[in-house]
Amino acid sequence: MRICVVGTGYVGLVAGAGFAEFGNDVVCADVDAGKIERLNRGEIPIYEPGLSPLVERGVKGERLRFTTDVAAAVADVDAVFVAVGTPPGPDGAADLSHVWDVARTVGQHASGFTVVVNKSTVPVGTADRVLALLREHGPGKDFAVVSNPEFLKEGDAVSDFMKPQRVIVGASDERAIRLLRQLYAPFTRTRDRLIVMEIRSAEVTKYACNSMLATRISFMNEIAALCARVGANVTDVRVGMGWDERIGPKFLFPGVGYGGSCFPKDVQAIIATAREHDMSLEILEAVERVNERQKRWLGEMVQQHFGGDLKGKVIGLWGLAFKPNTDDVREAPALTVARLLLEAGASLRLHDPEALDTFQVALPASDRVVYCAKSYLAAERADAICLVTEWPLYRSPDFQRLKQTMREPVLFDGRNLWDPEYVRELGFTYYSIGRP
Repeated sequence: MRICVVGTGYVGLVAGAGFAEFGNDVVCADVDAGKIERLNRGEIPIYEPGLSPLVERGVKGERLRFTTDVAAAVADVDAVFVAVGTPPGPDGAADLSHVWDVARTVGQHASGFTVVVNKSTVPVGTADRVLALLREHGPGKDFAVVSNPEFLKEGDAVSDFMKPQRVIVGASDERAIRLLRQLYAPFTRTRDRLIVMEIRSAEVTKYACNSMLATRISFMNEIAALCARVGANVTDVRVGMGWDERIGPKFLFPGVGYGGSCFPKDVQAIIATAREHDMSLEILEAVERVNERQKRWLGEMVQQHFGGDLKGKVIGLWGLAFKPNTDDVREAPALTVARLLLEAGASLRLHDPEALDTFQVALPASDRVVYCAKSYLAAERADAICLVTEWPLYRSPDFQRLKQTMREPVLFDGRNLWDPEYVRELGFTYYSIGRP
């Protein structure tokens, strides 16, 4: 099958490489010339485990190529997957300008029957507008529009795409449904996981899923705050809840809040969609408030421990990406923590296995912001260490070495990774979330 994927971010690049792996002829198009140049040199512009060999095999087999010429890329294909960014606007609503641009281009340059697949996370009603633009800019041409939301977890996106739990297809055109069934058949060979529904239902499904997961995170952070207040242990509470089959154990870990490219944006977008229809999603509005408060918790705890004034204090931050196994720092809690500590007068020493470069774009290095290539360098002469992202390498550090490296043995565990009794016996002052 001939496929064009417009957009080479996490979603588009993984999808393009994944489709090419199963023998399809795929062209990935992007207006970012720098990104396409890097891909054509064999460089992967994002950190995603397993993606590099997948792309390499597709290119070597001449099933995958990259271009900045979007018009030519969409001209003679069976399907165009729209995987462009839909960032939040000032009011939280999704900015769909890139989606509209792709629709106009496809309308002008497509030939023959073309299925346009919305892979980007878009509000309800987007498919209707895309179809209208296709017909406006390609009068007399034959189009079908499908909503096919992605459910990829950064850090495990390749596995999620190649072995999907389910494939949602929102469509009414039988030709488009058959095409998507054929395309996804190799991915769901052992069990048919393709679910066909009405287009608007598919558009809502993605937002509903991410909103539910964000709700679980904020809920557990609220419970952790209560545990801290009453002297309970949130770890015991989490385990007790997780054994309830109606609840399950996932997304019940308290922490410093959620970030990334999906949860913050999608919660804001569905709230904005509701407001456009004279509704108030009160639970999700509370979810967002709790998350913003939780992101500040770590920085505020550091200030409280040192009496508010952090001038002259050196704070080490372990973990800058919004989650492990990615270099993505969009809406990362570490950004909020770092800025709070800087505002209070602290100097920072920062470490992350993959996100040093991306974090520096948001927070440039300076005399008070030092980026360290190794975790123990970030602890040198530090008055405290803040664990922000739960990378595996932080799970079992050499605490004796850490204590000798630091100026003061103070730990702020933003992910409850470490055993409180153990580190306190070693002489550390230790803070965690929702544990005595």
